[in-house]
Amino acid sequence: MNKNIYESYTQEKLKKAYDFCEGYKQYISNAKTERESIAETVKIAESNGFKNLKEILKSGKKLKKGDKVYAINMDKALIMAVIGEQDLENGLNIVGSHIDSPRLDLKATPLYEDGEICLLDTHYYGGIKKYQWTATPLALHGIVCKKDGSKIRITYGENEDEAVLGISDLLPHLDRESRKDVVTGEELNLIAGIMPDKTAKKDKVKANILNLLKQKGIEEDDLFSAEIEVVPAGKARDFGLDRSMIAGYGQDDKVCAYPSIMALLNLKKPSKTCVCLLVDKEEIGSVGATGMESMFFENTIADIISLTTNYSDLKLRHCLANSKMLSSDVTAAYDPNRPSPFNKNTDAFLAHGIAFCKYTGSRGKSGASDANPEYIARLRQILDDNKINYQATEMGKVEAGGGGTIAYIMAKYDMDVIDAGVPVLSMHAPWEITAKVDIYETYLCYDAFYRFI
Repeated sequence: MNKNIYESYTQEKLKKAYDFCEGYKQYISNAKTERESIAETVKIAESNGFKNLKEILKSGKKLKKGDKVYAINMDKALIMAVIGEQDLENGLNIVGSHIDSPRLDLKATPLYEDGEICLLDTHYYGGIKKYQWTATPLALHGIVCKKDGSKIRITYGENEDEAVLGISDLLPHLDRESRKDVVTGEELNLIAGIMPDKTAKKDKVKANILNLLKQKGIEEDDLFSAEIEVVPAGKARDFGLDRSMIAGYGQDDKVCAYPSIMALLNLKKPSKTCVCLLVDKEEIGSVGATGMESMFFENTIADIISLTTNYSDLKLRHCLANSKMLSSDVTAAYDPNRPSPFNKNTDAFLAHGIAFCKYTGSRGKSGASDANPEYIARLRQILDDNKINYQATEMGKVEAGGGGTIAYIMAKYDMDVIDAGVPVLSMHAPWEITAKVDIYETYLCYDAFYRFI
C-alpha cells in the first residue's frame, strides 16, 4: 500500500494544494444543483476565454488550433473543449464527470396540510439513506417556469438571515426497536410552516404559505412546471482538527468535476483536442436528455468537427474510437468505523492519491467497463513521469460492493476508458468527506492526462 501523501508533501506543495481547495470549497458551496454547476462553470470558462459554440455556429466562422469553446445542454450538462494541433480524427483526450448528486426533489404537487402543519411532499433522487435527511437543516434550490415564459430562480435557506427547512424525526421514546433508523420515502416531507391565514376557510396554514409564494410571483399551479431540489443548507467547511479534509454536500461528483475544469484552463495549444465533459442524471442511470445516454456529447463533437474540417460521419466515428477518456468519478474510502464491507488490500484510502478503478459494476463485474491493460500501462507511465500519487482500487469486497459510472457508456464508442477520481468518506450522505491532498493530486492527474499523446 502506498504511503499517506502528507508524509511526502513539502510545505510549498501543501500550500498549493490548500489554496486550490479554497476555490473548490467555494465552487461546491455555490453549485449545489446541476443548473448552478453549469452556471458557475460557464462563468469560469468565459473569464478564461472560452466562447459559446452556438454563437460560433451562427457566425459561420471556423475553429482554429488553440480555440476554446463550450456548449450547454438544457442548462444541466456542459462540454468545454480546447482545439488541439492534431486532426480530430486522431481522437480526443476526455475527462468526464457528473454534476448531479443524491437529494430530494419537490413533487409536481407538493403542498399539503396535515395536523395544522404545511408540508412539502418530496421524491428522493439517487441512492440515499433516508434517515440521514431527517432532523438536519435543508435548503431549497431551483427554478419555477411560468406559462408566460418567465423564470423565477429560487435559493432559500443558505443565507444566515433566512430560515431553513427540515424533515421531522420520531423521538426514540415512541420509536419501536423494529423501526429504529427506518424512514420510508413517503415520510420525507419537508415542514414549510405552522402559521395560519386567519381569513382562509380551510387549510389555513397552507393558505398562508401560498400567500408567501404569491409575493414571489409563484402560484400553486406553477409548481407543476418547477424544478426545485432540497439540499443540505450551509457551505462546505474544513474538516478535522488538522483541517486536512473537506466536508460538503455534493462532492460525489463535483470533487472530480472541479479539478477537470481547472486543469483544462491550463491548456493553450494541446497536441490533441481536449474535452471536459459534465453531465447530469448519473445517479439515476445516466438517462434522459441531459444524461450521458443522450446524444449531446456526440452531437457537440460533430459540430466541432464541422467547424474544423469537412464533416463526415466516418470522421466522427474515427474521432470517438481514437479517443482516450478518464471517467472522473469518486470511489469509497476505507472507513475504520465500519470496516466489514472493505478489503484493505484493494480499497482506496484517504490521502493516498487519486483512485483508479479498472472496472466498476457489481458482484461478477456486472455492468462494468473493464479497462484494457495496454491503456493502463500507458497511464502508469504518465502518472510516474509526473510524480502523481495514485492508487489502484475497487469499491468494497467482491460480494459487498459495486457501483456504476458513465465509463461503460463512453466505452461503446470503442474508446479506451478507465474510472479515476477522489476517494470519499460518507458517500451519498448529506455531508461527504474528502482529503485535500487527494483533490489536488486529482487535479495534477487530469492536467497531465490532457497533455497525453
